[in-house]
Amino acid sequence: MPWRLRLPYESLLAQIESRQAAGAKIEVWFQMLWGRVEPILGSPNQSDGAATMQPIDTVNPTILLAIELSASTWLVAARVPGSEKPHLHRIDGGDTAALLALISSLRDRVARRLDAAIGVVCCFEAGRDGFWLHRLLTAHGVANHVLEPASILVNRRARRAKTDRLDALGMLRVLAAYLRGDCQSCSMVRVPTPDEEDAKRTHRERENLVRERLRIENRIEALLFTQGIRKRPSLRSWERDLAVLRTGDGREMPSHLRAELNRLRRRLVITLELIREVEAERDEAAETKPQDQACRKIAALCRIRGLGDNFAAVLTREVFYRSFDNRRQIASYVGITPMPYQSGGMDRDRRISRAGNPRARTTMIQLAWLWLRYQPGSELAEWFRKRVGTLAGRTRRIAIVAMARKLLIALWRYVETGVVPAGAEIRVEA
Repeated sequence: MPWRLRLPYESLLAQIESRQAAGAKIEVWFQMLWGRVEPILGSPNQSDGAATMQPIDTVNPTILLAIELSASTWLVAARVPGSEKPHLHRIDGGDTAALLALISSLRDRVARRLDAAIGVVCCFEAGRDGFWLHRLLTAHGVANHVLEPASILVNRRARRAKTDRLDALGMLRVLAAYLRGDCQSCSMVRVPTPDEEDAKRTHRERENLVRERLRIENRIEALLFTQGIRKRPSLRSWERDLAVLRTGDGREMPSHLRAELNRLRRRLVITLELIREVEAERDEAAETKPQDQACRKIAALCRIRGLGDNFAAVLTREVFYRSFDNRRQIASYVGITPMPYQSGGMDRDRRISRAGNPRARTTMIQLAWLWLRYQPGSELAEWFRKRVGTLAGRTRRIAIVAMARKLLIALWRYVETGVVPAGAEIRVEA
């Protein structure tokens, strides 16, 4: 470019700097042109992410990574400072050595080009892989975030394209917006510690075993029902009861059916033994660590009439192990808050969000029904009876969810501050 053509641009730059020093307003596109601010994120429909290029941050240059996890391959989308387009790298699923080598290669290449220390921020969606990859990346000096998949805004068209490439680029855009301070772009999962994650295994295993026990019992009853038998033999006197059983038309039990019932009976006995073993392990863990904060909360909940060891363990390990600032946060985490709907003159609450912990939500609904039975004199039970009265059916099911939310907040205050729910009965300690 000739030297005489550069003078207008230099004078224009001097005018912009003088106006900025004087506090005058400068057009946003001028600021973006001269690198004063970062460009705004492109629309979600953009597939290549070229319009979302960020200028080089000479103070804290950062490499952004988004990993789309699958069983066979991992697709890594990387955006380096100064690059107009994200780079895609495909590695074998679970090949952490290749992933760390890729991160190191990108960091060294950018560091040589910018002659500065380079930071790396990574993200992936919470799912089947759990949190082991997050701990691995954190241990190697990579700032990692675990995205909640349901919180990412997507295109609302009826037919939306879905590929690993689009998902990785979408996570990259969401991560860039989150790092710029847009906390509404997505929600980040709070990663539990290895001890907190391992402590959940006991009650979750018990839940699966109880479900297996119910499935076997229903199978036994269904097989007997096909023969006109409506009473299940007792496990204690199984052989004697099975020998005298007759079908609805007076025949003896068929031989193959008898053999299948015996095998189901053995599976049921083993399942019951495993349930008792898991419960003994749970009680032993609570007794060996009486000073542990979670164990103290479990013991405090068990002192309330109507709360057993299993309910106390589930609520503590799934909900109360975390810290919440207010009652809205804890109700939102469990997913029993109503969704508001306000438009013009219409303002009402819709159904609950169901966006939280499903296991804790199910436990609270069950506990709310038990609270009416074992704590009839409490204020919550009186509120429910006054609100519902003699109504039945759908009205009671809706009201019990509202009571479960109130009960959750009352129990949270109890384990945190020691304030007993109003009117609740406390067991007398031995």
